[in-house]
Amino acid sequence: MTIDCADPARVARFWITALGYVESDPPRGWDTWESWLVDMGVPEDEWDDGASLSDPDGVLPAISFLKVPEARTAKNRLHLDLQVSGGRDIPSDVRETAIRQKVAQLVEAGATVVHEVGQDGVLDHFWMADPEGNDFCVV
Repeated sequence: MTIDCADPARVARFWITALGYVESDPPRGWDTWESWLVDMGVPEDEWDDGASLSDPDGVLPAISFLKVPEARTAKNRLHLDLQVSGGRDIPSDVRETAIRQKVAQLVEAGATVVHEVGQDGVLDHFWMADPEGNDFCVV
């Protein structure tokens, strides 16, 4: 999965906080990303054009961040849902506490709240944006 952005390192740092991921290791056979970039002949002025994160348990998909020149112009067609509440079988007050705690953590890390969504007077989720405006939800 790849997320387009203007500042891959900044957006990757945010998603490390959001997902609990870690920076991906360099490809097998290289000790550092810098040595891989040198060996691949990537010009030094392009070294900050991408970032990659991995699930520390190696189970969930890796996420890449790719520098692009254009800004986001419309709502994302694909977004991540951070499912932190435990599901609808959990009491609504417990779910709301978990959601609000994660939202507070992510706002501190640079996210913004787009909209708080409720159903029948009960908090369902928050629609949020990462530091560059990419949509995601905290459920």
